[in-house]
This record gives sequence, C-alpha cells and structure tokens, in this order.
Amino acid sequence: MKRYGLALSSIVGVMGLTMIAVWSMSTPQAAAHCQVPCGIYDDAARIARLREDAATIHKAVDQITKLGGAHDVTSINQATRWIMTKEQHASHIIEVVSQYFLTQKVKPVAPGADGYEAYLKKLADHHAVMSAAMKTKQTVDGGKVDVLFAAIDTLAKHYK
Repeated sequence: MKRYGLALSSIVGVMGLTMIAVWSMSTPQAAAHCQVPCGIYDDAARIARLREDAATIHKAVDQITKLGGAHDVTSINQATRWIMTKEQHASHIIEVVSQYFLTQKVKPVAPGADGYEAYLKKLADHHAVMSAAMKTKQTVDGGKVDVLFAAIDTLAKHYK
C-alpha cells in the first residue's frame, strides 16, 4: 500500500510541476511600456501608432459599409471580422492614451498654480481622443473617424 501511495504522490508531483512549467511558458506577456520611472519614452512612435490605429478603424468602417447589404455567410463573416478589428484598434487607442500618456506623461498641476490652465487643456485633449475612439466603436460613421484623426493631431502638439 505504501508503494502505491508513494507512486501516486510522485505522479501528482510530476503532474503539478509539468502544469506549472506549461503554464509559465504559455502565459501571454503584456506588450506595454513599463510603469516604472525608467525615462525611456518614444512619444512620436506612440502618436504614429495612434494614427495607424485610426487608419485601421477608417478602413474597417469602409469595409463594414461595403459588406452591410450582403447576406451570404462569407460577407457576414468578413463584416464580423472587420467589426472586431475596429473594436480592437479603438480599445488600443484608449489604452495607450490612458496607460501611457495620462499616467506617465501628464503631471498634475494644483488649481491656482502656474500651468494649471495648460494642464486642464492637456487633460481635455487626451479625453477628446479617448472619447472619439469610443464613439468609433459605437458607430460605422466615417465622420467619427475624422473626429478621431483631428483629436490625435491636437494631442500630438503636446508631444513635439
């Protein structure tokens, strides 16, 4: 009986270690900039990526519109894929603005202190990008994408 207990505990132990090894190798890694004060920032690259995301949203809106009247399975599948792509890129814009720019680049200024009005303007410009990205998720309106591009252009002025 002791032999079976020892064999069973050995098997359970090996299985546990195997599961840990597999889990640690298959865990997705976050592809975000660190949130420690490393001082390595590439604002221009992030602005360029926001513009790329907006361009992808624009293409998705065009493709969804073109596929909108079709009822065949292939067209429905493609429209669904474009909708998902549009959602992902809009979410990425919101994530970059909130997790990179707002948390790491925008420093708070106390009310009444020098620079407070500029701080409020900067916050409003960041909010405009996130709001415009969110609105592109809610519609299939090219005009909303134009608003997003304009908001990104305004935001970019803070990071030249």
